[in-house]
Amino acid sequence: MRAYQLPGPTGVDSLKAVELPMPKPGRGQVLVKVHSCSLNYRDLAIASGAYRQGSKPDLIPLSDGAGEVVEFGAGVTRFKAGDKVASCFFQRWIGGEAGASAAPSALGGAIDGMLVEYVVLEEGGVVQIPAHLNYDEAATLPCAAVTAWHALMVHGGLIAGKTILVQGTGGVSIFGLQIARMMGANIIATSSSDAKLQRAKAMGATHTINYKTTPDWDKAAMELTGGVGVDQVVEVGGAGTFAKSIGAIKPGGKVSMIGVLSGGAEINPMMIMAKRANIQGISVGSTQMFEALNAAISANGVKPVIDKTFSFDETKAAFAHLKGASHFGKVVIKVAQ
Repeated sequence: MRAYQLPGPTGVDSLKAVELPMPKPGRGQVLVKVHSCSLNYRDLAIASGAYRQGSKPDLIPLSDGAGEVVEFGAGVTRFKAGDKVASCFFQRWIGGEAGASAAPSALGGAIDGMLVEYVVLEEGGVVQIPAHLNYDEAATLPCAAVTAWHALMVHGGLIAGKTILVQGTGGVSIFGLQIARMMGANIIATSSSDAKLQRAKAMGATHTINYKTTPDWDKAAMELTGGVGVDQVVEVGGAGTFAKSIGAIKPGGKVSMIGVLSGGAEINPMMIMAKRANIQGISVGSTQMFEALNAAISANGVKPVIDKTFSFDETKAAFAHLKGASHFGKVVIKVAQ
C-alpha cells in the first residue's frame, strides 16, 4: 500500500512516497481504508522540527482522515465493515480528563498518522461520520473542528447571546465561527484580508476587523461591544497576540489558547489579574467531544469549508499551499482514487 513518510524533522521536501505492507487489526482495533485526509498547521511544524513535541522517525504524518472500515479485530463491537468513520486525534482519550496515555497516542506525531491508504486505529479512537458529509468534508473534523468545539463548548460554555472573537480564517477559526453561529452567539472575526473578512461576514460573523489596517484590534473589539469586551477569544496566535486577546475580553472573560503562530513573548501576569481572565490551553479533545460535535453538526446540517483539494500525488503541493497561508478553511488530500 502507498504511504508518505517523514524520515525526520527536516522539512516538507524530505517527505517520501513509500510502499508498505498491509497492516492487520489486533484486538480492539479496526482497519480503515483511508479516502481523504486534511492538513493542520501542526503538520507543517512537525515536518520542520518546530513542533513542541517530538515525532518518531519515518513518521507517517497527519492526524486527520476519513474512510471506510474494511476489517476489525476481536472484541470490536462499535463498528462493522462498511462503516464510514473518521480518526480521532488522540487514539486513547475517550472522555473526561486527558490521562497519561493520551499524548503518546497522538496520530501523525507520537505515532503514525493518516497519510496512507490503509490504517489500523483503536476502536475508541474512531467515530462515525455525519451522514450528510462526504469523506473530504469528514476528514477536516478531527483536529480543527474538535479543537473549536472543546474551546467554545467545553471551556467556554457557549450559549446564545454571548460574544466570541476568532482570529484569522484557518481551520480552527472557521469552525469556531460555524459553531458560534450554530449556537446563536455574536461573532467578531479578524483577518489581514478584507476579501476573507467578507467571506466570514457572509458565513455569519457579526463584525469583522482587519488587524493589518487596525493593529489595535483589541480596542476595536471593545468598541464593538460597547466598552464591555468579548466573552471569549479563540486564540490561535499564541504569545505574540496574547496581550491583545486579554485586552479584548470582558472582566472574567475567557481566552482559549490554541496555537503559537505568532511566536513567543513575555506574558505579564498583571494583565491576567486585571481582567480576572480565565486562560486555558486547548489540546484538541476526546472521542466523546468529537461525538458531541458530530451530533451538533448533523442536527444543524453544518458543512465544513474546504479551501482546496489535492490528489495523493500532490501531497507536497498541499503542504506548500497551507504554508502559503492564503487558504480559507481546510486543505484536503484525496487518498483513494
